[in-house]
Amino acid sequence: MTLLAGDIGGTKTVLALVEPRAGALSVGRQATLRSREFPRFEAAVASFLSAGPPVSIGAACFGVAGPVVGGRATTTNLPWRLDEERLAAAIPAGRVRLLNDLVAMGEGMLALPSASFQTIQVGEVRQETMALIAAGTGLGEAALHWDGTRHVVLSSEGGHADFAPRTDLEVKLLQFLRKQFGHVSYERVLSGPGLFNIYRFLRRNNGALEPGWLRDRIESGDPSAAVAEVGLAGEDAYCVQALDVFASIYGAEAGNLALRALAVGGVVIGGGIGPKIRAKLADGTFRQAFRDKGRLSALMASIPVRLALEPNAPLFGAARVAAAL
Repeated sequence: MTLLAGDIGGTKTVLALVEPRAGALSVGRQATLRSREFPRFEAAVASFLSAGPPVSIGAACFGVAGPVVGGRATTTNLPWRLDEERLAAAIPAGRVRLLNDLVAMGEGMLALPSASFQTIQVGEVRQETMALIAAGTGLGEAALHWDGTRHVVLSSEGGHADFAPRTDLEVKLLQFLRKQFGHVSYERVLSGPGLFNIYRFLRRNNGALEPGWLRDRIESGDPSAAVAEVGLAGEDAYCVQALDVFASIYGAEAGNLALRALAVGGVVIGGGIGPKIRAKLADGTFRQAFRDKGRLSALMASIPVRLALEPNAPLFGAARVAAAL
């Protein structure tokens, strides 16, 4: 029986055919599609399946960047509307399950080997509830609740909760973003576009002109990637500062999530941005903000924090759920 697994993101959609073999899952043909090239998700699936020999799909599962309610989802950063029953008929597949993308990611994280992680904070090993925070095109958050025998991944839309500034500079950042967006969520700061928002604010706040070489680099590709690369290389002071602010807010919100879920079993940093700025996340800026929780700072220092390096974790998680169907 062939399974179809997918990771649906605002920028790209990853699809793969998976075969259960001897109690394990073997990923076969896989493709990465540009999400915005397709008017509907069904068109993306049809394009992927038509690129290979015909297969019979027993079950399918897709992680979706957005809330899933009653088997239906509307993607946050795409104009797609997904429905399990409609997808099952269109593919066709025996059964289809839609998951919040952080649930799929969490399921995948639980199956990854230790070599797929980089330690940010050692902490104490505990078999307890964990938390997952993932900055990419957007910001995802989830709790991995320990029920006494296993971890159960609980979805959330915590990335859209109100951004809470902690410093005078962050207050000014909030004011800057409110003028543009009205409501300012953590996703407006902790995401690819969020990093660029921080950079724009810092330049504007200091009245600093952007050098021509940097402007050309930003305009010729991904603005956030340009800021990150230049900041890591130390080639522009405002790109360096943008990464500092980003890492500090990332650590603070990861700590907030750990407190809300009482995730003393550990916090995992997922998403596409983390591995690209791993040196910044490991330099102490993230860790200091993560721990800075007043009377609970000692507890925060005891929580393990790891950075996930496997980009296909959501796909693996979706495949595991499809196999269970």
